[in-house]
Amino acid sequence: MIISSKNIRNIAVIGHSGEGKTTLCEAMLFNGGVIDRMGSVAAGTTVMDFDEQEKAKQLSVYASSAYLIWKEVKINLLDLPGFYDFEGERHAGLAACGGAVLVIGANGVLPIGSESVVDYCLKLGKPLVIFINGMDKPNADYAGTVRALGEKYAGKLAPIQIPIMQDGKMTGYVNAIQERAYKFSSTGRTETEIPEELKERMAEMQARLMETAAENDDGLLDKYFSDGKLSKEDTVYGIRKGIATCGVIPIMAGSALQNRGVINLLDEIVRYMPTANERKNAIATDHNADEMVNVSCEDDGPFAAQVFKTTFDPYTGKLNYIKVFRGCLKSGMTVFNATKGAEERIGQIFMLRGKKTELVTELSAGDIGAVNKLSSTDTNDTLCAVGTNLQFDPIRFPRPTLSMAVSAAVKGDEEKVFSGFSKMLEEDYTFSIEKRPETGEMILSGQGEIHIEILAKKLKSRYGVDVILTEPKIPYRETIRATAVAEGKHKKQTGGHGQYGHCKVRFEPCEADFEFADEVVGGAVPKQYIPAVEKGLRECMSRGVLAGYPVIGVRAVLFDGSYHDVDSSEMAFKAAAALAFREGIKNAKPVLLEPVLKLKAAVPNEYLGAVMGDISKRRGRIAESATEGELTTVIAEVPLSETAKYATDLRAMTRGQGKFSTEFLRYEEVPPQLAEKIINN
Repeated sequence: MIISSKNIRNIAVIGHSGEGKTTLCEAMLFNGGVIDRMGSVAAGTTVMDFDEQEKAKQLSVYASSAYLIWKEVKINLLDLPGFYDFEGERHAGLAACGGAVLVIGANGVLPIGSESVVDYCLKLGKPLVIFINGMDKPNADYAGTVRALGEKYAGKLAPIQIPIMQDGKMTGYVNAIQERAYKFSSTGRTETEIPEELKERMAEMQARLMETAAENDDGLLDKYFSDGKLSKEDTVYGIRKGIATCGVIPIMAGSALQNRGVINLLDEIVRYMPTANERKNAIATDHNADEMVNVSCEDDGPFAAQVFKTTFDPYTGKLNYIKVFRGCLKSGMTVFNATKGAEERIGQIFMLRGKKTELVTELSAGDIGAVNKLSSTDTNDTLCAVGTNLQFDPIRFPRPTLSMAVSAAVKGDEEKVFSGFSKMLEEDYTFSIEKRPETGEMILSGQGEIHIEILAKKLKSRYGVDVILTEPKIPYRETIRATAVAEGKHKKQTGGHGQYGHCKVRFEPCEADFEFADEVVGGAVPKQYIPAVEKGLRECMSRGVLAGYPVIGVRAVLFDGSYHDVDSSEMAFKAAAALAFREGIKNAKPVLLEPVLKLKAAVPNEYLGAVMGDISKRRGRIAESATEGELTTVIAEVPLSETAKYATDLRAMTRGQGKFSTEFLRYEEVPPQLAEKIINN
């Protein structure tokens, strides 16, 4: 089945978790004849949520793909997770799509998380349609929801239908542009007369839609001013042009669960959303010409595609999800991986419908599919025709924001844990795994608590390794604030040769982690034993006298000592140095240090006061802030120990709209009252 790019729509289905995205996809696939009956998220029988973790959690964790044919147009649907922890999957899916459907509940308010999704689409230039879901529920508030959207996105919204309500439930709708009314029926919908009480509202809506259409095209604006109105065709053209430039966001309504309003949504996707060959932001670097180019979606041009997702299927092995930007990919052809500088031979090509793969011989420009068993190819790689050297900009994945210490439940499985997570990094670019030498812990960092929990369960199911998750230890340090002199004498007689080492050391604060100096005169400590004193001191730096944390910022000066011609040895002087260290550090006013981070948070202005107050409660200090439009960027210095759950807390404070990043800044002294608690623990 080869379909031209002008007959392809690549649509991401987005929204906050629980709004009905997966159910809407299920209804669209049912109407398209892909499935013979709709599955249920609660029962774990939907096409899109097929992973065991998704079924258990009853929420989307991974971006999944399926397609249907509607009015001779192929619609590739990507069901993207709405929960914050899986934002990386959303970024990947939106990179492959030409437009998006935002699903929100008919609750009379703008749901938590919706603003961030809409703003991200607008930032990327992704055309958007809003589907107000749940119109079958008691007290469904369509008008209130539209008002709430209008308060946030004034001037962009274009409601194109009027719900027909009966007993508080939507039983049909009026399409204002087409001037037609439909009643929902058991078979889908049937056309009916426009209710008399809605004709005035329809006329008002038509007038607003004509104005909106005219504002998006100079020619239409002239016609509107001269004639006072626009034809249906001109209105559709103007609205479609506004959608393509993200200047217009159409609004529709229905019930995904009851399959109401979904046929209308499919019709409008075909009518209004950009075709695959209308995509304009496919920017790439042509390394042969050493210039940036815009890759137009040509069916017969040289092949170019990008991998936007990678999975490991138990049956087909490694699967690379690809979006073809130009040309045609055929089974058996050789392509060039411009990212890795290696050629790959294409074996099997698949269309995707959830977990099911359909074998095809080729994939045309503008389409989405998958290829398997490519040896060198990973997410973000560009595949292009041999002889060309084109590379698309990489998808930007969010950095990890929350860390947990992870250990093997069974002793001896530590390497299996690290190896398993390392392999999983090929599929998920939003987490990291590292061994932290200062605490000896293995640190798993992800987007949130649920993300980390899912990663641990995935490790168990795939590699059979169980792990325990705990709060990471804070890598405290110890240092000194004064100068002290200490003497270490190691003397032991055991028959035969004894052991004798004697050194006097001055301990001083310094900027470096550790410095050693030799001021011995007159051979009080022979030169061959001085390195042993330094080695003994360095070894002691790994464990301080307050709470056993590594010591930094110490300069140790060996200035005197004594030796025995027979009993002295390197080992004896190392032991003497250790004795001097414990005494000297104890008398040099030791203090506890904690790591301080540079925290950079971007938050909507309306939540700025709450965020800054919260930073203060975390013993943070605001360094600077800068406001640009509706966002303020705050830069602060915050102790690491106060940021453990900051990812979760910031989302709660800002309705999911706040973003932050951290980086290590320096070590600072822990306040005495807190230091005492840490030492006693």
